[in-house]
Amino acid sequence: MRVAIIGAGFGGLCMAVKLARKGIPHVVFEKGGGVGGTWRVNTYPGAGCDIPSHLYSYSFEPYCDWSRRYPGQQEILAYLEMIAAKHDVRPRFGTEVTELAHDGTGWLVVTPKAAERFDVVVTAVGQLDRPSMPDIPGMDTFQGDAFHSARWGARDLQGKRVAVIGTGSSAAQLVPPVAETAGQVDVYQRTPNWVLPKADGEFGPLTRAMFRWVPGAHRAYREWIFAYLENTVFPAFVDGWSTDVIRKMALVHLHREIRDPELRRKLTPGYPPGCKRIVLDSRFYPALTRPNVELITDPITRIVPEGVETSSGLRRTDAIVYATGFHSTEFLLPMTVTGTHGRDLHEQWRDGAEAYLGLAAPGFPNLFFLYGPNTNLGHNSIVHMLEAQVSYVMGCLDLIAERGQMEVTEGALSTYTTALNRALAATVWNRGCRSWYMTPTGKITNNWPRNARDYRRFTRRPRPGAYNFGTGR
Repeated sequence: MRVAIIGAGFGGLCMAVKLARKGIPHVVFEKGGGVGGTWRVNTYPGAGCDIPSHLYSYSFEPYCDWSRRYPGQQEILAYLEMIAAKHDVRPRFGTEVTELAHDGTGWLVVTPKAAERFDVVVTAVGQLDRPSMPDIPGMDTFQGDAFHSARWGARDLQGKRVAVIGTGSSAAQLVPPVAETAGQVDVYQRTPNWVLPKADGEFGPLTRAMFRWVPGAHRAYREWIFAYLENTVFPAFVDGWSTDVIRKMALVHLHREIRDPELRRKLTPGYPPGCKRIVLDSRFYPALTRPNVELITDPITRIVPEGVETSSGLRRTDAIVYATGFHSTEFLLPMTVTGTHGRDLHEQWRDGAEAYLGLAAPGFPNLFFLYGPNTNLGHNSIVHMLEAQVSYVMGCLDLIAERGQMEVTEGALSTYTTALNRALAATVWNRGCRSWYMTPTGKITNNWPRNARDYRRFTRRPRPGAYNFGTGR
């Protein structure tokens, strides 16, 4: 059996390590120049994670030496590079998979350089991979430097007039450091976000020593964080006991940091906390009160060569940063994916992506998705979800070796999707706001509507009755 893994981020590396431990031949395809996925490409100032650092690592490779309670981009990338080196994961860098095609017994993996045949394909391309640019008239006429936050590179904005379009998590992280050196920062907001303070801080040498040397201390700390997030944050997404607590915490933070009543009004959301991704950041609000920073809520009418024009007039700028998110609901694009009998995966998903447990789709045998549809979390570590998915795929490989290729049935997907939609209907994500969790038609394709424990339970082992088995290799 040969397995192709597409992507060398958290999911792809985890899959590669587990396959190597069982001696299963595999190839990791990575379009970029190194491992790390989103943590390799998002290098904007202030980039970091809003999940506690000690939970943002593999359970089989826990890391005791995190410098802070919440990890920054560079430290996360260093961790992933260490994992790849330690486990001798050697992806084919600079190799983008453009097409997957099933020929009845196996998969053809097509790149610009070659086409290779594999028995199993595991996609690990992530949900936050392809930057989304807004549709604003005149964007191509701007004469300054304009770029997406995920394409920062080596830019220096010192002393410049900077326009930041967007106020989500990326904008909240990059605005404070940019404002410290830029001449002027204009922050353009379409919809305000709920913002909670980030209880960040450094770990001292004694704490690090305890995690490393005291038996069970690090594991207990990880489990405590996991349980805390499951029991306090998740209930807010299903109108549980913490809903009002989070709302009050966010409002207290807003009133404490923003003294100007008009600015405070502009920053107060009109939808329930959690409907859009909650921003976890303690520096964003103070940055908005700096004399060289202005929050602008007038609608943008167009981009002109000199800057940004709103309903109130032109604001000249030297650089535009589009902190406008990603094509999160367009799973696996721009790859072409063709299953049995010529089935087109993207045509099958034209009304919104659906996959059994987020992992498999009818018509596409021996194809598994890591971080697939409805497996994102709004409250806990995605690394936990990825490990559960990888463990499930490993169980599927055992079944494939015994029974031949496996394909999830239409009935299994239908039953699962009905239960999934029922659970989604009870969440806050469809309470009147637009978010990156849903398609333009309003279908929630990204988030898992139950707690992470439930997902781990549902994916503990494959259920053969949910699949049809073929002749295999």
